[in-house]
Order: sequence, then structure tokens, then C-alpha cells
Amino acid sequence: MALPHNATAVIARNEVWQGQAASEPYECGWAREAIVFIRALDAPTKLGRAKARIQISPDGIRWLDHGKPMALPARRDAVVAAPVGQFGNWLRVAADLPRGARIKVLATLHLKA
Repeated sequence: MALPHNATAVIARNEVWQGQAASEPYECGWAREAIVFIRALDAPTKLGRAKARIQISPDGIRWLDHGKPMALPARRDAVVAAPVGQFGNWLRVAADLPRGARIKVLATLHLKA
């Protein structure tokens, strides 16, 4: 029995998200499942009810929201996660933060073939 192929891709490292923000896109059509993790690297400010969205794309250029929005981490070193299914070829994470809000993130994709 062959072991499954696993990969971790860092799609946002030490990035400060304010206003409209998005991670780097990642081409992962080979994977059958994915989990997105977002960690707050410092104390977020004024997030309110801001949410992150998983986005999919057929070409890495045009993006569509996919699945349910996920809460952003509310405190330093907190981590949130969301499984992603039936995602095609490209994935990224996006967020629209209210005026004055900011969060420094580490976002990773964990993929399994």
C-alpha cells in the first residue's frame, strides 16, 4: 500500500491584512483534500465580525468564494481552520476587514493526494 502524498504550502507569511486582503494563490489540482489554517502572529485590532473566505479559481486570476466564511483568529497565536472540498485547481484565502482593523497572519494550505 502506497502512502498518500502530503504537502504544506505557506500562502501568507508575516502579512498584515487591512481592508481588502488576499493570500498568494496556490495551484493544487493534484490534491483530493485541503485544510486552510490561519494563525494570528500578533494581537488583531478591531476585527469585529470580519471573516475570511476560501476562494477557488479556474485559472489563478478570477476568483469565486467557496464554502462558508471562517472567523479570523481573535487573539495572538490563535489558529482557525477550515476544510476545503471539491476545489478544482487553484486556492487562496481572502478577507474584507473593516476600517481600522488589522491582523498579521500566517496562512497555510495542508494538502493530501
